[in-house]
Amino acid sequence: MFRPKLPTMPQPTGTVTPPAVFEPTTITPGTSAPPAIVPAPSRPTVQLTPGTALALVGGSTAVVLVVGAVLVSMLLAVAITGASVAVCALVIRSLVNADAKRR
Repeated sequence: MFRPKLPTMPQPTGTVTPPAVFEPTTITPGTSAPPAIVPAPSRPTVQLTPGTALALVGGSTAVVLVVGAVLVSMLLAVAITGASVAVCALVIRSLVNADAKRR
């Protein structure tokens, strides 16, 4: 009852090809070829000229300013939302207290 049932492997039904037969080749010692030297792939080197360095600094400064502006605007949106919710809560509390005093 507690023993797992293992599935049996089905026999192949299609055409079975026999394995390929490989014949060994003869190796004659003493006639070794020199190893081929593969040159390393040449990659272009990056050269920092004063113009590219200035462009890199300018681009990164622009990215920092844009990200900072987005973060500050998000913080300002959260602050304005929190202040408006607080004002709404004060107005509702004032209306509820004024209604309770009249009764």
